[in-house]
Amino acid sequence: MASTHRAPIEEHPDLKDLHARHDRAAATPRAQMVEALALITGLYLAASPWIAGFNGFTTLAVTNLIAGIAYMLCMGGLGNSYERTHSMAWAAAAIGIWTCVAPWIVAGDVAHTRSITSNLITGVLATLLALAAASAARDSETGRHGPGTRRPMTGAR
Repeated sequence: MASTHRAPIEEHPDLKDLHARHDRAAATPRAQMVEALALITGLYLAASPWIAGFNGFTTLAVTNLIAGIAYMLCMGGLGNSYERTHSMAWAAAAIGIWTCVAPWIVAGDVAHTRSITSNLITGVLATLLALAAASAARDSETGRHGPGTRRPMTGAR
C-alpha cells in the first residue's frame, strides 16, 4: 500500500505569501502610527474619568475604564496578528461609537459637559483610528498597494 506524503498546511506557498504580505503591511509607518495612536486613545479612554474630572459618576467611569481596556486589547495586537485585524478593528469601531453615546445611555445622570465632551472627542477619534486599521487590513487582504507602487506580477495572464 503506497502512502502519499503531504506537506503541512503551514508550508503551502499561498499561505506563506499571505503571511509575508501581512508582515509587510504591519511594518508600514501608517500601521505603526495607527496602532500607537489607538493605544494612547484607549489609555486615555480608560483613565478619562480621572483625567477630565467626572469620576464621581461611577457608572460612566466604570464604563469608560472597561471600554478603554477593551479598545486597547482590540487595537494593541495589530503587529502580531495582522490577519485578524479586520474583525478586531470593527469591534474597536463599535467601542468608539459606544463611547460617543455612553453619557446618555448609562444609568444615572452622567451627561454633563465634561463627560460629554471627553467621550465625544475620544469616541470619534477611536472610531476613526479603528476604521483606518480596518482599511489597512482590507488593503492588505486584497493585495492593494499605495499610490506610486507597482505590484509584482505573480504568474502568466
